[in-house]
Amino acid sequence: MKIVIAPDSFKDSLSSQGVADAIALGLTEVWPDAQLVKCPMADGGEGTVESILAACEGELRRTIVRGPLGITVDAAWGWLPQSHTAIIEMAEASGLQLVPPSQRDACSSSTFGTGELIRAALDAGAQRVILAIGGSATNDGGAGAMQALGVKLFDAQGQTLAPGGRALAQLARIDISDIDPRLAEVRFDIAADVNNPLCGPHGASAIFGPQKGASPEQVQQLDRALEHFAERCAQVLGKDVHDEPGSGAAGGLGFAAKAFLGAQFKAGVEVVAELVGLADAVKGADLVITGEGRFDAQTLRGKTPFGVARIAQQQSVPVIVIAGTLGEGYQDLYAHGIDAAFALASGPMTLEQACAEAPRLLRERASDIARVWRLAARNT
Repeated sequence: MKIVIAPDSFKDSLSSQGVADAIALGLTEVWPDAQLVKCPMADGGEGTVESILAACEGELRRTIVRGPLGITVDAAWGWLPQSHTAIIEMAEASGLQLVPPSQRDACSSSTFGTGELIRAALDAGAQRVILAIGGSATNDGGAGAMQALGVKLFDAQGQTLAPGGRALAQLARIDISDIDPRLAEVRFDIAADVNNPLCGPHGASAIFGPQKGASPEQVQQLDRALEHFAERCAQVLGKDVHDEPGSGAAGGLGFAAKAFLGAQFKAGVEVVAELVGLADAVKGADLVITGEGRFDAQTLRGKTPFGVARIAQQQSVPVIVIAGTLGEGYQDLYAHGIDAAFALASGPMTLEQACAEAPRLLRERASDIARVWRLAARNT
């Protein structure tokens, strides 16, 4: 019996490695001799670096960078020396979790620290940089990151622009003469599950600005500022990518990565699956177990269980999901390679209880699944 365990993390509870370990314990209670292959996963958001390093021979590195509001932070990033690949979670440098709710400011937050992480990767000799761009606190169109990499932004008086998206409305000139020349030799891949354009009703400011502290009036200001930034960039770079899918990801960092770095967008789960070798792991498997904190219709937008199921489906391997909760529309996934789904909680409990008891609950659900599977096998 070969079982592949490929879950995402359970937010505020367990890492993807922790989830996989707990599921493995439950399966072992019923199948002590089973071949269990653990492939911790992520979809480009929180935990991407950890998942990749858990499966690959990589190193966790740390760099002191400028946080979203200018306060320095100690940001972690991953390094795969054999392939000279850097894995950067922009949330480590520019993430919403770094800013208390009362201080969130979409108008002035900056991605400068993310650019500093890219520069650290260049210093390490990176030939490929994977940018996981979920969870941002920013709405600056990636301008800050580009400034950290040598792009200069000036207002009409020749002064350097202040940090943040709102200041982009005052942009008069872009100077790319000092952009780091090493960028041209590096392959950039964006790992994301967001396909919004930069501007408009479905753009970065309108969709994601409010959760970063923007008022309705500020959303309009930021949208106009990003439109102006995109127009200036098109004049300098000779290409306009602001309407392309994904340009609105991470408050517009996706736009800057496309425009200045030539980055290619991929579903985050596909990038992680490639690096951890999920497709090879699934070969010859009898069952795949995946999971995430909340399993619902949004999972179809490229979250981990959907991506895992697509790979398993190609090899006709059944897939079972264990989730913290089953939300509205989760049954839609049954048409996309998911064969069954189970919620974590065994009875009424608070979210805090479920998070605290997640290891036990995961172990129990995995054991229950194994017992039912064994019974079904006996009756066939």
